Amino acid sequence: MERSIDELIELLNDKDDFVVEDAVGELELRADESLDSLIDALSSRKKQIRLHAATLLGAINDPKAIPALIETLHDNNKLVRREASTALSRMGEPAVEPLIETLNDEDWRVRGAAAWALGNLDDERAIPALEKLLDDESGYVKQGAQSAIASIKK
Repeated sequence: MERSIDELIELLNDKDDFVVEDAVGELELRADESLDSLIDALSSRKKQIRLHAATLLGAINDPKAIPALIETLHDNNKLVRREASTALSRMGEPAVEPLIETLNDEDWRVRGAAAWALGNLDDERAIPALEKLLDDESGYVKQGAQSAIASIKK
């Protein structure tokens, strides 16, 4: 019996790692069908669901998820934020401009995550915005900007 997408998403929070792994695999196989539900899952109250949804969206690599993943950079859990940043860094060119805009966010964690993601995207358009962060009040943001610039220029 095939499980619904909503049932699979709930299983992302299961205590059994094998159950979670099976759910992740099935959601990835049913990417076209699960995309919208995974985007919605980024707002779940359950951290594990948000975390796995971000991971899956990175694997699915559909630009439709970019705005929701950028919003997830505001998540209260650093692992979820990191996974959203990683997912965005896999999105390629469509994520560059939205991430550049995110470098102006008031939250240092969001600016830093965007900087690190841009470093992985290797797009020179990000350099001027990243250079502005070299004087940021946050060491995390400065380090992310320095690393991103170095990665892009190499």
